[in-house]
Amino acid sequence: MVSSVSTQANVVRKHYEKVQKKLPEYREKLGRSLTLSEKILFSHLEDDSGCAGIERGRSFVLLRPDRVAMQDATAQMALLQFIQSGRHKVAVPSTVHCDHLIRAHSGSEADLNVAGQENEEVYNFLRSASEKYGIGFWGPGSGIIHQVVLENYAFPGGLMIGTDSHTPNAGGLGMLAIGVGGADAVDVMAGQPWELLYPKIIAVHLKGSMKGWTAPKDVILKVLDILTVKGGTNKIVEYIGEGAASFSCTGKATITNMGAELGATTSVFACDQSMTEYLRGTGREDLAALTEKFRECLVPDPETLQNPGRFYDEVLEIDLDQLEPYIVGPHSPDLARPVSQFAAEITKEAYPDHVSACLIGSCTNSSYEDIYKASSVAKEALKLGLKSKVPFYISPGSAQIFATIRRDGLLETLKEFGGTVLANACGPCIGQWKRDDIKAGEKNAIVTSFNRNFRGRNDANQETLGFISSPEMVVAYALSGKLGFNPATDTVTAADGRQVLLSVPKGPRLPEKGFSEDSSGYHPPSEHGESLQVVVNPSSKRLQLLEPFARWDGEDFDKHLLLVKVKGKCTTDHISPAGQWLRFRGHLDHISDNLLLGACNAFRDKPGHGLNQLSGKEGSLSAVARDYKAAGHRWIVVGDENYGEGSSREHAAMSPRFLNASTVLVRSFARIHETNLKKQGILPLTFADPQDYEKVLEGDKISVLGLKQLAPGKTLTVILYHQDGSEDKIEVRHSCNNEQIAWFRAGSSLNLM
Repeated sequence: MVSSVSTQANVVRKHYEKVQKKLPEYREKLGRSLTLSEKILFSHLEDDSGCAGIERGRSFVLLRPDRVAMQDATAQMALLQFIQSGRHKVAVPSTVHCDHLIRAHSGSEADLNVAGQENEEVYNFLRSASEKYGIGFWGPGSGIIHQVVLENYAFPGGLMIGTDSHTPNAGGLGMLAIGVGGADAVDVMAGQPWELLYPKIIAVHLKGSMKGWTAPKDVILKVLDILTVKGGTNKIVEYIGEGAASFSCTGKATITNMGAELGATTSVFACDQSMTEYLRGTGREDLAALTEKFRECLVPDPETLQNPGRFYDEVLEIDLDQLEPYIVGPHSPDLARPVSQFAAEITKEAYPDHVSACLIGSCTNSSYEDIYKASSVAKEALKLGLKSKVPFYISPGSAQIFATIRRDGLLETLKEFGGTVLANACGPCIGQWKRDDIKAGEKNAIVTSFNRNFRGRNDANQETLGFISSPEMVVAYALSGKLGFNPATDTVTAADGRQVLLSVPKGPRLPEKGFSEDSSGYHPPSEHGESLQVVVNPSSKRLQLLEPFARWDGEDFDKHLLLVKVKGKCTTDHISPAGQWLRFRGHLDHISDNLLLGACNAFRDKPGHGLNQLSGKEGSLSAVARDYKAAGHRWIVVGDENYGEGSSREHAAMSPRFLNASTVLVRSFARIHETNLKKQGILPLTFADPQDYEKVLEGDKISVLGLKQLAPGKTLTVILYHQDGSEDKIEVRHSCNNEQIAWFRAGSSLNLM
């Protein structure tokens, strides 16, 4: 444990005492019992006196999170904005974790050496800024942000925000943990309350217990099958029922981690024995004792479980006794089906049956239990004289996990099976996989235990079909080499010719010998930060100090140029790709060259390209946007459903703003991206009639009228001026409240600060 356990326990104890005292008041004001999510949210309100008047899905609330976490790719821009805020020290406990910028190629040691050389300037900036502003710093190799937070900082009943969409991982330890953009983190670090649209609450009632090859991963894959990638937007997913207590704390974290794929605000489990065991196992005995003493504060009231339909906005039921292993993909984490039904689909959809690579680990499935189960499959294979038939990679979640699985022989088993051990970092999960085995454009199938599988996500190859399953299933696929393999029914051929059905993998929730603690990569903030300097070289290719965006001029948007009409799925990976572009996350000008690089233009065949209305020629969308900006023109993006789903990366909002975007008009938004657009001063609008999307034509000029009267709930008018001289007048909506309208008028939320 890197920070004082007793200090954290004292803070948590005071919070629990406050909640315990307040619960009767909350129940009296609402006239009913409380869900777990309500207990956590109410106890973190800036002002809880009006909690009875809060409407789910409609009210905006001001919250006081307990802490902030940032990974190195997003921390650069967050800290650059914090510097611009003029504050001298963070107001809440905050950490930076170096996990995104490490390439996955040759293996842990070599890849870390390369990362240290390639990213030296960025690491020095992050470390020096952390020291100066009172932020804990976890260096490269120390682990993935979400696993390190779970091991060291998360606690039941807490509220945190993180500049990564998979921050909800901490929900596996009973915490409401919410992914945000860097500007939100700056607000909280600067001592301001954080604003959130108060979510609706979905209850997922888990019954029974898992059997056979079924794993916690299959729970969230099943939920994705039911709700899809936009079914959780502006909602909290709260897992309840006897089945929720049937698996480990880290298994719960896998489920809440992938709640991000639902578009959910966050996901959470009630505190139970598995969480108390995990706290003790990670050296937090004082916290474990507190969770037992104040258990009432950390679980939903009993009445909510007896009649969930009365207290939750939606209730799903999943019978774990009947749940099968699942596999999802390609290209979307909600394209789900049981493994038992997948072989037939491979033939129908002409997916390649040969698996080109298998990968386990990442922030989603790198716990001790995950690695143990995966290694148990590998160990049995080795006894049969078999090894992986395909390249096989392991990404441990933290230095502590790495040290423990090495001590217990699990790592050696996986290496003997044919595995390459990568750095304790995100690596292939977020596009930092340098492949030598596949050429660009070559169609192939991979299976991972990661969380995302958007086109080009893992290896930048648009023709890689990414499928997701549990870690133990991934090892089974590596052993067979076939996508249609089902270890529950299909045999493998041993070295002596025998046909063998693999044993059901098993493993302990926590290491019997305890964790082999390793916090060597942690650097505490300096006690004399005010005397330190954070220097950014003006000629740097990686870092660039920010300049404030221009204020709104007080006029309607008159005939702004249409940059692109995006068709179909457009994630933040499409708007601001990662991979090779990660190195520019601290340089707004350079990274803006990737603007909408992966977006499909409704009028063009080539992704990331569109008509330049000034020249009449086709060009990359970033180049066209730069031409418009240079000529003094502002421009507009039109998008489809769930625009901006996926990662929390605020560059997907900052780059358009930097290149002179005024408006993004879509059928619907993903939550984090819509907020990021508002924070940067871009006006996010939705079609009142989604069919009006079809009226937008290439070469359109677009006016937005009524901005002087912009007010919460008030619609605006958009006029589409077509090239043939005709016009279409349509009605559009916005979700801005008064404070967000003030951001728009000021040019950004940071300008207002």
